[in-house]
Amino acid sequence: MATPIGNASRRTELREFLMNRRARISPTQAGLPDGGARRRTPGLRREEVAVLAGVGVSWYQWLEQGRDITVSPQVLDSVGKVLKLTSAERRTLYVLAGLNPPAPEVDPAHADMCQGLQRLIDAWMPFPAHIMDAYWNTVMYNDAAALVLGMRPEIVQNCLVAFFTDPVYRSRSTCWEELAVNVVAQYRAAASERPGDEGFGAVIEEATRLSPEFAELWERRDILPGGQVRKSFQHEVVGTLLVESTQLRIPARPDLTIVLHTPLPETDTAAKLEWLTSPQGRRGSMYPVAG
Repeated sequence: MATPIGNASRRTELREFLMNRRARISPTQAGLPDGGARRRTPGLRREEVAVLAGVGVSWYQWLEQGRDITVSPQVLDSVGKVLKLTSAERRTLYVLAGLNPPAPEVDPAHADMCQGLQRLIDAWMPFPAHIMDAYWNTVMYNDAAALVLGMRPEIVQNCLVAFFTDPVYRSRSTCWEELAVNVVAQYRAAASERPGDEGFGAVIEEATRLSPEFAELWERRDILPGGQVRKSFQHEVVGTLLVESTQLRIPARPDLTIVLHTPLPETDTAAKLEWLTSPQGRRGSMYPVAG
């Protein structure tokens, strides 16, 4: 849907942004003849961007001059491809033009972050931490998450489905019913950001098939953003554990969410977790960490 660009300061920033990115693209990068010494300025000319993007030369000139003109997502995408914008830069272009930005995408330059993220959650030991993708599929978890939350290879590797189907997690959680309401509402909030996404549809279908409790809560259509949640567990080895679960988003990897569990001071949870993850505690745990 096309919309006019409002706000003078935003138009000014849009002009500077486009001029800056245009100067960074050489004719050779854009598939054009270099032009050699005839070029007075580096990068592409305005008319070259317009032709390559399939828009009118005057229209693009007005856009870069910061005039209050009407733009559409399709035109901005064409301009963005010519200027070779990254996913983050493309979203910036949308915002500056007054449009709702597209869903975040993973920039290829940041696709391989898994080793660093594994080091991050391992450094969170002896406290539980795990990472999930946009659909809440389990990507990785540390040893404490295995010992406390029951994360292990033999269960379904989706945090939503596992919440409703894993007997270990359910038996340890002392506030499961209360948490279930929030979990479903948070998943609906996540799914609402990407309407029509088949990945969310597949998880919802599986959870509905396996859990009548999920199906009932899903029909309530509650929406709650991910944030901090207090959780209480009754572990068979160390007793009561109180933690605060926090969801953290990674701007460079919008498809991933880090979930950190911080011990609360009640019941000496930190000390219990430290013992539980020690060699002695691991030997006493009912569900040892799989290698």
